[in-house]
Amino acid sequence: MSAPASAPSPERILQRLDWQVIRRLDGLLQGDYRTLFRGHGIDFADLREYQPADDIRYIDWNVTARMDTPYVREYVEDREISAWFLLDLSPSMDFGPLHSHKRSMLVDFTATLARLLTRQGNRVGAIFYGSQVAQTIPARTGRQQVLRLVNDMIKQPQLPRAPLTSLAPLIEAGLRTIRRRSLVFVISDFISEPGWERPLRLLGQKHDVVSIRLWDPRERELPDVGPIILEDAETGEQLYVDTHDKRFRQRYAEAAQQREAVLQTSFKRAGADALALSTEEDLVHAIVRFAALRRRRKF
Repeated sequence: MSAPASAPSPERILQRLDWQVIRRLDGLLQGDYRTLFRGHGIDFADLREYQPADDIRYIDWNVTARMDTPYVREYVEDREISAWFLLDLSPSMDFGPLHSHKRSMLVDFTATLARLLTRQGNRVGAIFYGSQVAQTIPARTGRQQVLRLVNDMIKQPQLPRAPLTSLAPLIEAGLRTIRRRSLVFVISDFISEPGWERPLRLLGQKHDVVSIRLWDPRERELPDVGPIILEDAETGEQLYVDTHDKRFRQRYAEAAQQREAVLQTSFKRAGADALALSTEEDLVHAIVRFAALRRRRKF
C-alpha cells in the first residue's frame, strides 16, 4: 500500500532533520565534511611511488612494469561531487517498530546526506528498487532536488510479499546508469539472494562505494515475550514459536551471528566500506561513526 495520507510532508521531514540532525552535525564536525565527502580527481597531475595507504585503483600498471616497483597516478582534486543513492525498498525494509522501521531510517539517512551534499553545490541522484528497479532520479543539485528525493521515497508503495529479494539488479542498474565517477551509497538490509557481491565489486572499481546496512535489534535477538507468530518479511511465510524457550532464543541468536559473519565476508570480498545502522541508533552518532570510517580509509 502507499504511504498513509497522514505521513509528514517532504518539507516537514527536511525541517525536522535540519533541526534535529544537521545542526548537531555542524557542531560536532565543525561544518567540515571533507572526511565524509571527497571530490574525485579528473585531471592527471603526476606519478609517484606507491605507499601502503594508497588506493590500489590508482596504480599505473604500465609504469609499474617498467620501473619494477609500484607507481600511482596523482590527480588534481575536483571538489564537485556527484553522489548516488541505490535504495532498497523491498518488503523486508518495512520491518521494525512502527515509527522506526528500516524504511524510515533509510529515508532519514538518505535525506540527511543529500541535504549535506547539496548545501555545498554537489549533485545527488537515486535509483529505487522494490521487486525490480522502479525509478531513477537523475543527479541534480539544490534543495528542491532533496525535496523531490524525499517525496519520491515516502511515496514508494509497501510491496506485497514476494520471493526473496535479489539486490544484483539494483547494483547492476547503478553500473549502467552512473557514468561519471561518483560517491555511491548502497542502502539496504542486504537480505537478498546471493549474487550481489560481484556487481558491488565492479561498482567499487568505477566509483567510491559505501554500503549502508540497515538492521533491527529484533532480527538478532528475540525478546522473551511468550508464544508469538513470526512472519518472513519477504515471503510472508509464518511460524508459531514460543520465545519462553531459552534454547530456541539461543538458536535464533546463533543463526543471526552466522548471517552476520557471511555478510561481513561478502563485503570484504566486494572490497566495499560497510556501515551497519540500527533502527534504534541516533542518526547523528551513526554519521559521526561514518566520518570516522571514512577517515580511517583515507589515511
